[in-house]
Amino acid sequence: MLAEDAVFLGASRKADDSYQQPEYLQLQYGNRHGLVTGATGTGKTVSLQILAQGFSDAGVPVFCADIKGDLSGIAAKGEPKDFLLKRAEQVNLDPYAFEAAPTIFWDIFGEQGHPIRATITEMGPLLLSRLMDLTNAQEGVLNIAFRIADEEGLLLLDMKDLQALLTNIAERSAELSIKYGNVNKTSVGAIQRSLLVLEQQGGTKFFGEPALRIADIMRTTTDGRGIVNILAADKLMMNPRLYSTFLLWLMSELFEELPEVGDPDKPRLVFFFDEAHLLFNEAPKALLDRVEQVVRLIRSKGVGVYFVTQNPLDVPETVLAQLGNRVQHALRAYTPRETNAVKTAADTFRPNPDFNTFKAITNLGTGEALVSTLQDKGVPSIVQRTLMRPPASRIGPLTPDERAKIIAASPVAGLYDQMVDPESAYEILQRKTQEIAAAQDKIKADSQSGGGGGWGGVLESALGGGSRSGRQTVAEAAMKSVVRSVASSLGRALVRGVLGSLKR
Repeated sequence: MLAEDAVFLGASRKADDSYQQPEYLQLQYGNRHGLVTGATGTGKTVSLQILAQGFSDAGVPVFCADIKGDLSGIAAKGEPKDFLLKRAEQVNLDPYAFEAAPTIFWDIFGEQGHPIRATITEMGPLLLSRLMDLTNAQEGVLNIAFRIADEEGLLLLDMKDLQALLTNIAERSAELSIKYGNVNKTSVGAIQRSLLVLEQQGGTKFFGEPALRIADIMRTTTDGRGIVNILAADKLMMNPRLYSTFLLWLMSELFEELPEVGDPDKPRLVFFFDEAHLLFNEAPKALLDRVEQVVRLIRSKGVGVYFVTQNPLDVPETVLAQLGNRVQHALRAYTPRETNAVKTAADTFRPNPDFNTFKAITNLGTGEALVSTLQDKGVPSIVQRTLMRPPASRIGPLTPDERAKIIAASPVAGLYDQMVDPESAYEILQRKTQEIAAAQDKIKADSQSGGGGGWGGVLESALGGGSRSGRQTVAEAAMKSVVRSVASSLGRALVRGVLGSLKR
């Protein structure tokens, strides 16, 4: 009989090569984070599938990326194949029931799932700078742009909003440099070029509204199972920086939005970060420090973060130290770096006197793993050589027709399918430009006809004097708009969170 308050992982191997002792991941420690590592082809994806479905069955929503398309099979019922039945018998999995996990498919490009979007404002300057690989000077200008948007009430939703704001900043560079420091037109131009590259890579589909609501990835079914949210990432991986920045943004949004819950009986959400090395590659120290901070603090929000990667060296030591639940598949040790990786992996486990951990990692078979999870009082268990259980869902991808049917029946169908374009910075700045141009044309026409007042008359009207006829001219409307904009911008600066995203 399987434990109800834990996820069954498999059975540990004994001296006579039998597999008897069940190995579990305790739900009460599921938010203490984890790590799944191993070389290609050693079973990481199936372990991820087992963990995701185990959490789902326990009522915990899951979010994970599907790099190769193989993980999509979790949405289909498994089939009783001989090798699966044999594995179930080996690990004493009785009964072995086949069942699909409730699944929602997402796709930034809207091709293999529901579109998933964020706004420029939510992304924030720090993550955008990483996404576009900006220099320090360019990042400084981008921070100034966000500051101006906050102060002047300019909502940044999509890419054209940021492009319009940067154009406006370049035109006002002399004025803004006095207040904020050097606003270099060259830096503005470099950011615009980076935005153009990002646009060509599909950024226009990611930035905009309706933006993803965190509640929509934290759903449960009527029978109490957690929804497994799968991000189609095979195309997204063509731009690794966009992939890692998006997942980091999502993690920061969870951190900002969710309330403190302490140590719940089970996680509120489990977040799997596949190809985790992409998060840390070439990341500036400021970003790494903030990632470490989020990973350390997000567990009190009831969120467990599980990094999936080939090599434990891909994860910085400060983050690695916070990952209490570990599944280590086989690693090779043919080069000095590979040997160092195996040694690092072995040293992070609580030793088992029955075998040499270093040698065991290099000798594990497909589907075997070294497993150590947090037990009573959060103490790591002694590492065990474990044969992982077979999944209840399908191993391998869905067909396009199967995926389409699941998407059509999704609980979020229709909520994100159509992008909307409300009034934001682009429309406001465009209107102001038109109003100022109209005002200038009016003044020029008045001066040529000998009519009155020039700029002085327009300014007098904008400040409340009114026109002689009692009707508001275009020029007066333009100036009043400027005055209102300046007045309403006071005290409007918004508070940004730990990763630069907007705090609600």
